[in-house]
Amino acid sequence: GRPVGEAAWLAVFHAVSSFNNAGFSLFSDNMIGFVADPVVSLTLSTAVILGGLGFPVILQLLRWWRRPLLWSMNTRIVLAATAMLLMVGTVYITAIEWNNPATLGPLDWPAKILAGFFQSVQTRTAGFNSIDIGGASEATQFGMSALMFIGAGPAGTAGGIKVTTFAVLLFILIAEVRGQGVVNIFGKRLSRAVHRQAISVVLLSVAVVVAATVAIMLMSGLSLTPVLFESVSAFATVGLSTGITAQLPVGAQLILAALMLIGRLGPITFATALALRERETLFQYPKERPIIG
Repeated sequence: GRPVGEAAWLAVFHAVSSFNNAGFSLFSDNMIGFVADPVVSLTLSTAVILGGLGFPVILQLLRWWRRPLLWSMNTRIVLAATAMLLMVGTVYITAIEWNNPATLGPLDWPAKILAGFFQSVQTRTAGFNSIDIGGASEATQFGMSALMFIGAGPAGTAGGIKVTTFAVLLFILIAEVRGQGVVNIFGKRLSRAVHRQAISVVLLSVAVVVAATVAIMLMSGLSLTPVLFESVSAFATVGLSTGITAQLPVGAQLILAALMLIGRLGPITFATALALRERETLFQYPKERPIIG
């Protein structure tokens, strides 16, 4: 319904914005006008997913698409975790918002599923929205915060702690519950150095988000869920908002800006620094175990 030149410009802009997981839209209502449009929604979602896989994964898939046995552990983790989180996010958002009149309620069932999938994809740090995030229930906002915090694949255009970090912690938990001395992922043993790096990145990221959330709550007087959503969205460089950003005091807005910078550079820089600082110790202390739990 637009002139050819304008339509082409809108297409190019949103293609770049989606592949780079930026989430910037030239429409005043973001993508709400295309909530039931499968062509636009699925095309943007595909670009977001590709950008979020990470360039190492994309290059390996292009080289060995039909030879999965040659895929690295990183590629297998990213593909498996991405599929799992997309499915879980779609079911979670769609089920909770199914009858919400402010979000999915007025839509027919195919559009509800499409909108739920689209919003699940955007929590991978893309930032488009085809429903009113502020109208979503607190349960949905909290679940989306968790998905945004995890993010997408490493060495790509997405933010968050990355799905590989989340998967490593999940496999560590599974190995510990099973009483296994080593962590095995897809037929390969995980380096113990990666254990420490993953735990360090997650704990540091949680500390930054919690500190920022508490500070913004004290400055603004707003409740936990929307403030946590804004903090996680900023840290994971997502761009989704419940609509409270404009009413926050300047100090709180500066905290969100700082979170964006820390979230984009912090986990990458910190993880790299941990890897580069690894060195062999010339002695070891006696081993002892404190009581856990």
